[in-house]
Amino acid sequence: MPVDFGGLPCDYTRLMEVVNASEIKSKFTAETEVQKKLGRILILSDAAHSLGATYHGKRTGIWADASVFSFHAVKNLTTAEGGAIALMLPPPFSNEEIYKFLCIYTLHGQNKDALAKMQKGNWKYDIIEAGFKCNMTDLVAAIGLIELRRYNDDTLVVRKQVCDYYYDALSAFDWAHLPVLRDAHRESSYHLFPLRIKGVSEEQRDAIIQAIFDEDVSVNVHFIPLPQLSFYKKQGFNIDDYPVTYSNFATEISLPIFTI
Repeated sequence: MPVDFGGLPCDYTRLMEVVNASEIKSKFTAETEVQKKLGRILILSDAAHSLGATYHGKRTGIWADASVFSFHAVKNLTTAEGGAIALMLPPPFSNEEIYKFLCIYTLHGQNKDALAKMQKGNWKYDIIEAGFKCNMTDLVAAIGLIELRRYNDDTLVVRKQVCDYYYDALSAFDWAHLPVLRDAHRESSYHLFPLRIKGVSEEQRDAIIQAIFDEDVSVNVHFIPLPQLSFYKKQGFNIDDYPVTYSNFATEISLPIFTI
């Protein structure tokens, strides 16, 4: 489950090479019929941050077996809540069939949605799965369509301008560890600007955050490591076992990137 952190796509070419390598495939043990059909480790992309980002000149959502986008209120494109799943499973899988199943599964297992049932003589429906109630509402979908229309030519443009401003302004300081926004094969969606400050302790970083908040500017930290959260501590995880993760967390401040 690779994560496009901050909006920058992972190296999906390399990931696919790894899961398709003969020495890796030989160690893969399928536990279900679906896994046998795939014959390798599935790659599920956490693309919650990377809608609109590019990898080798193409948008995210096509590089993994499945990619999950988030439309939460703080994301670049929002429907207030919700998200989307993009399917790119290889043959012999039918992505269309899987899509249809997911539509049923997210609608109480019904084989017809509300619009279909309103058509003349089409009121009867069936429940073919136990299912869940997690379909997107028409109201929030309408918000998403408007957000989508302005995304490429407005939202992404402004976010890029803000990130480039930060990058240019902070490049002059040796203490600033700046994020990668783009390279030869990738360009971020500019969801986050995760600045890291070299040589500071967690306590010093927290004091800097407080000073920024005192100026009525909202910043954040992405993210608190799981081993520092109560649930995972109870599972036996210890942050001392993850020194790189802790260092990235303890020195990081996400600067605001707002658009109007």
